[in-house]
Amino acid sequence: MRFIKFFSFFLLIIFLNSCSKDISKKSVIKEKGLELQVLEAYQEGVDNLEKGDALYAAKKFNEAETLFPQSEWAPKSSLMAAYSYYSQDYYEDAIGELQRFIKVYPFYKNLDYAYYLLGLCWYEQIIDEKKDLETIIKAKEKFTYLINNYPNTEYALDAEFKIDLINDTLASKEMYIGRYYFDKKKWISAINRFRTVIDEYETTIYTEEALHRLVEVYYTIGLKEEAKKYAQLLGYNYQSSEWYEKSYSVFNKMYEKNKKNRIKKNKKKNNSILKRFKSLFG
Repeated sequence: MRFIKFFSFFLLIIFLNSCSKDISKKSVIKEKGLELQVLEAYQEGVDNLEKGDALYAAKKFNEAETLFPQSEWAPKSSLMAAYSYYSQDYYEDAIGELQRFIKVYPFYKNLDYAYYLLGLCWYEQIIDEKKDLETIIKAKEKFTYLINNYPNTEYALDAEFKIDLINDTLASKEMYIGRYYFDKKKWISAINRFRTVIDEYETTIYTEEALHRLVEVYYTIGLKEEAKKYAQLLGYNYQSSEWYEKSYSVFNKMYEKNKKNRIKKNKKKNNSILKRFKSLFG
């Protein structure tokens, strides 16, 4: 009896082992077949992307990912699908694909590129700083995340450059609104806008003008000490700029008058010299 049980157990082991080998063999064959299909779909996607058919390329890349989600080609295919959409300005589709990629493959080695491409999708939709506030903010948000989390990458370097341009755009918007409030004599609202430029976008090209506008506003409403403070700040940092000259003329009304007189005098002098020079050849 014991021998029969042992022999039965031995047969069972042999049977299971042979079955597992058979299953394993079939699994390997199936896996190889899937990988070949994946590579074919992926290559078809690349070929169509090169031909300029981005939508069909994206479809083939998605197909490659779906065929074998566990393969190393799955995340690559997903990224390529996103790039295909981006390459032909299908930004909404690219954004959707990239958001899904980040969620499904949070530890993928090229995640930095995904965030960079996501930032570009928002950035390249910026047309008018007066209207496209959402795209501006989203682009800055993605590029900032990239810089903070992947600082030593080539993508972070370009993201820094683009954030500088975005800040110029945001500062431009603040200046536009600030000037509007100044013209409408809404002093507090104007001050808030110009202060935002100085506090949040101090490295932009609009800082000098914002300081001058604050000098103008405060001087106009009678707060001359405040006006003087901003004029000194402007003079300390940008003494040779046209905006400092304009701020100086706010306090010294004769300065502008004298400047105009000097220009007229120089013009007359130059005309006189030119006449004398012409007379030598007359």
